[in-house]
Amino acid sequence: MKNIALITLLTASTAPAQQAPAPVNLATTPTVQVTALSLDAANRLAMQAVAQCAAAGYHVTATVVDRSGVTLAVARSENAGPHTVGASYGKAFTSASGRNLTSEMAKGLQNNPGLAAIPGYLLLAGGVPVRIGAAVVGAVGVGGAPSGLIDEKCATDALKAVLGL
Repeated sequence: MKNIALITLLTASTAPAQQAPAPVNLATTPTVQVTALSLDAANRLAMQAVAQCAAAGYHVTATVVDRSGVTLAVARSENAGPHTVGASYGKAFTSASGRNLTSEMAKGLQNNPGLAAIPGYLLLAGGVPVRIGAAVVGAVGVGGAPSGLIDEKCATDALKAVLGL
């Protein structure tokens, strides 16, 4: 019994220590300023994402949300399936909330299965955050191509075309 405790103690002490994240500076003022994505930019992003996928032969829906996950713009290809509207929103919401590509978030699902239980989260590739400088101001979600990575490419290509990102 003592040997088991010693082995457990040795194993625990040789495990690499996790580095603590840097502290977050909280606001000390009653209000904060945030950068917001304009409606014009959101509409152009949604239309461009659909156009990017259409050029590749795919019927999709693109949804653009603000930094809080509220819908700003939706564009749907004429022949996109009805499920693509909800899928594109779920991907955009998840990306804005997680401040990350949904494809990257999906990779972490095995180590953090609780992500799948967050209401509104859709952990499929196709959600791309919109960053202006270091700030996430929104996200683009695309649904309907045969692969989430194709959806993601349409969104990233739209960001490059519209915002130069």
